[in-house]
Amino acid sequence: MKPRNPDEKLHLNLFVMGAGHHRAAWRHPDSSAERLGDIAYYESLARTAERGKLDAVFFADGMSAGSVEDGFNWHLEPLTALSAMSRATRHIGLISTLSSTFYTPFHAARLVGSLDHISGGRVGWNVVTSMFDSEARNHGYPAMPPHAERYARAEEFVQTVLALWDSWADDAIERDHHGRYADPDKVRRIDHHGEHFLVDGPLNLPRPPQGHPVLVQAGASSQGRDLAARYAEAIYAVAYDLPTAQGYYRDIKSRVEAAGRTAPVPILPGLVTYVGSTMAEARAKQRELDECLPVAASLRQLGLFIEQDCSDWELDAPVPRLPPLAEFRGPQGRYATILRIIETERPTLRELLGRLAAGGGHCTMVGTPESIADEMERWFHGRGADGFNLMPPSLPGGIEDFVDQVVPALQRRGLFREAYTATTLRGHLGLERPAGRRL
Repeated sequence: MKPRNPDEKLHLNLFVMGAGHHRAAWRHPDSSAERLGDIAYYESLARTAERGKLDAVFFADGMSAGSVEDGFNWHLEPLTALSAMSRATRHIGLISTLSSTFYTPFHAARLVGSLDHISGGRVGWNVVTSMFDSEARNHGYPAMPPHAERYARAEEFVQTVLALWDSWADDAIERDHHGRYADPDKVRRIDHHGEHFLVDGPLNLPRPPQGHPVLVQAGASSQGRDLAARYAEAIYAVAYDLPTAQGYYRDIKSRVEAAGRTAPVPILPGLVTYVGSTMAEARAKQRELDECLPVAASLRQLGLFIEQDCSDWELDAPVPRLPPLAEFRGPQGRYATILRIIETERPTLRELLGRLAAGGGHCTMVGTPESIADEMERWFHGRGADGFNLMPPSLPGGIEDFVDQVVPALQRRGLFREAYTATTLRGHLGLERPAGRRL
């Protein structure tokens, strides 16, 4: 495998999720549950991430309330929250999820483009097609459209948004106080007449500072990977271990090359970390959160994943033997991850429940700053990741631990920046600014 260029650095994003990515984080006595509707909480998280010189903060999004009994993540709409967070920070990127199934291209282009102007060019758009029928029924659909239809719509959606951002030339605005404000020949309609959308344009917003805000995608299915390879400028991934990550990495990079693209397209698997001055301290932090889990609900969820009743299993004993993957007739992705966790970590049932509650199938690293930096370096040089989408199990403590302890360990190894050298998210990610259309 070709060695990394010494100038290459890790890319790190903070994935903000409620009180933390552990499902029971809000139950902990020291949790931030009382602050989840307070924009000052999110501003402080962004400032902590910026202190660590991270590339960006990232919000996922959901279009239904789901089960509110076990925790609630969607308190503030992401683009609204990021607008405030942009005013509380100077350098860090700001990435929001926005669904191509429930928005229209004009609306999306205007919202994301406006935030790029507000932030001075620090915005990214995580393109999703959404997945749950409960979301669809909040937007006039009886159920989610079929997978292939959602991805066909998503591709046309992205093409249309890009055209709208390019409907103004960079030099269209003249601001001649004795003449015209903008050159009408440099502001053009796009006249998009597609299968899913009819959009005349132009956008009622000048071209964003980055040209195009950075497009992020998480391609898992073959169709999703193809979409990511054609359009994504950074990719979120799910990988439990390094071999899984390396397989995904090779596949995506080859698809990007086949699409005729030469952009770097960094791949960022999710990463859950428990950081301690000793391994025992790190494991104690993990155990504290695991012990906050509502046991009955967690066992019911595990029972759904493995399709058997486990309500009477001993919590602090090893997980009983499960059937091999070839004999399992249910959804195999999650089940295969559970088998890998059991085989690799030999957890007790309580530990398995906690492991699934904090990141699910995402990589989890428990240890000292140096041991976590060792493992991140192994993934980086082993071509399993160009960086990571950090998923702290608890917030704000999890990101404070990472910024104050792991980031310096990475910097000492020359793996991560010590200062920002760019002013835009594109600059942080090493991406070029796209040229506009000739108008």
